[in-house]
Amino acid sequence: MRALLAASLSALVLASVTPTTLRAAEPLKVCLDEDLPPMSAHRRGKPDTGFDVMLAQAIAEKLDRPLKIQWFESKLDEDSSPALEANALLSDGRCSLVGAYAFTRDALVAPGIKTAKLPDYDGATREDRRRRIPLGVLTPSAPYLYSTLTVVLGPKAKDRKINAVSDLAGLRIAIESGSVGDAILMTTDKGKLIDDITHLVPGRSDLLGAIENGEYDATLLDLRRFDAHRAAHPDTKITASGFYYPVGANRGYVALATDTELLGAVNKALGELQAAGTIAKFAEAAGLTYLPPREPIILGDVWSRVIQK
Repeated sequence: MRALLAASLSALVLASVTPTTLRAAEPLKVCLDEDLPPMSAHRRGKPDTGFDVMLAQAIAEKLDRPLKIQWFESKLDEDSSPALEANALLSDGRCSLVGAYAFTRDALVAPGIKTAKLPDYDGATREDRRRRIPLGVLTPSAPYLYSTLTVVLGPKAKDRKINAVSDLAGLRIAIESGSVGDAILMTTDKGKLIDDITHLVPGRSDLLGAIENGEYDATLLDLRRFDAHRAAHPDTKITASGFYYPVGANRGYVALATDTELLGAVNKALGELQAAGTIAKFAEAAGLTYLPPREPIILGDVWSRVIQK
């Protein structure tokens, strides 16, 4: 009788362990860029830091799952594509979510190719770097922050009032060639600023260092990048103008379109964290200027909107 009772209890326990229960014990795998401070940063021998690290941990806790971060390196070159890199990571099962993904229409369309290479990621082998991954279709979560460009000013221009890009006229402007900021500056008021602009080569010139040293007076760059500079140089002489370019993109998680159950749970968690003010607190703790998400949720044709401004 005791043996029969024990067997019955075992069967009852096994029956109660549904696939959802089993999945709840699995790690929530999130892919984050290893060099995107203050959003996310992974340094050997140092604790992982950043806004997205804190946010991913909070979401994992709400889903009652341990967090596992898959760090990857996104290289800025002509052959790289954030959309294809994210798709390859998700499609290869490296993670279920990719964080800090920019919600633009062209970054969320079905890929025009069937396979793509993985970006370099923590733990990748030589063979992994050669593999091509069959791609899926990406779907965004609810957005959790808004990112845009800002004007920053050097020591000699710190008192200049900037209410529009055209207010930079007469200042010595530095910009990295080929950037979104470059396109904006060159087309402002039909080329009004062209004679004031000096182009620097990305990766070879220290844009913010040159402004810090007084070689130039101003630039237009990603707000996150300015936040990272302030965190690395607490005594910086570069100041924020307070002007934000009126076209930007929401950021959030992206997953494969087949992972609807996870996206639903993540969106619920994000809504709760947003309502409690927790997301803004994470940004403050990380040294990130927090701008809440705004319409449109997914930005359309970026270049035409930039040129129209």
